[in-house]
Amino acid sequence: MISVSAVGTLVPSEPACVYRSRINLHGIINFHKKIQLRSRVVCAVEIKNAEDFKFPSFLSSYLSREAPIKDSAALKMATRIQRLPVETDLSERPIMSSCVMPLRQNMEATPVVLLHGFDSSCLEWRYTYPLLEAGGMEPWAVDLLGWGFNNGGVKSYNVAAKREHLYKFWRRYIKRPMALVGPSLGAAATIDFAVCYPEAVSRLVLIDGNVYAEGTGNMAKFPKSLAYFGVSLLKSVPLRTWATFLALSKMSRSRINDMARVGRLHCHSPHWADATVDFMLSGGYNIAARIKEACSIISPFLQIDKKTLVIWGEEDEIVSMKYAKRLQEDLKESKVQYISECGHIPHVEKPEIIANMIIDFLNDEHAEESTSE
Repeated sequence: MISVSAVGTLVPSEPACVYRSRINLHGIINFHKKIQLRSRVVCAVEIKNAEDFKFPSFLSSYLSREAPIKDSAALKMATRIQRLPVETDLSERPIMSSCVMPLRQNMEATPVVLLHGFDSSCLEWRYTYPLLEAGGMEPWAVDLLGWGFNNGGVKSYNVAAKREHLYKFWRRYIKRPMALVGPSLGAAATIDFAVCYPEAVSRLVLIDGNVYAEGTGNMAKFPKSLAYFGVSLLKSVPLRTWATFLALSKMSRSRINDMARVGRLHCHSPHWADATVDFMLSGGYNIAARIKEACSIISPFLQIDKKTLVIWGEEDEIVSMKYAKRLQEDLKESKVQYISECGHIPHVEKPEIIANMIIDFLNDEHAEESTSE
């Protein structure tokens, strides 16, 4: 069974740490009846038409295959997406890697690298990114290999490949320790990366982290034909809309429909299905298994000595809030902050709060450095 993880994103497993959000036809057809019962206000959005913006050529083809997107924050951020060449051992040619990079690099500031959740893109950060930039940060919204708007065509899209790609991107363009931010499944990617490349990371921010999921579970054993069928469902409008409803909720039907369109935009990539199937069949992120393998010697969590901020929406219906406390216990240099009246993706629902939390967290780092000097 497929459980929903984030707006336009799905976690292809059903671990104990996830509230099981079973997809059924009755629920998808009738979900709009529930919308009227919800009242939480989610980030006011300016409505514009795509014709008012100029997009990079590679992105125009994606937009032409999707129903018109009205969210001006998404459209504005899309105009800034670019592909940067990254050389890896995964392909003979450089991978043209999609990201939104800062207008200017401040070598005295800590770069803030923003990852996304499962099967999503850098557009997740459309509301929070400009606030971080306005707050003096150096934000980089980077697409994980196989998702977002990367050009694909590599040997593998498994965890090791995603990790290597991110590291080579960091080494080529960022070049100094970063604050790595991961929401939902991106939190597992963040921990995995920090364990393997501690020199590249100064601090971690984990947002409603889907960290304790045991990979893709039985889906890793699916025949490839069945895996492709499952992935085709992930792209469907009804399922994406239902996922958006569960992750965000408490908004108008028109907003949900528009956010679903933003969430599935990257699915029009010619490499998207192959990349997602490869990731599923590879087993996905299984931090829990790494802990078990470590037995009583040392766990991946205990290898992380970086200061970590754990953020959790108190109304998360996807990943139980009790795992915020568990993360705090497993990560020795961590603290937890909760956001009231907020669901699974606070950087979409409460961007001002998230931006301020990240800025304050990093300013504390600079204050500590100044004190030590």
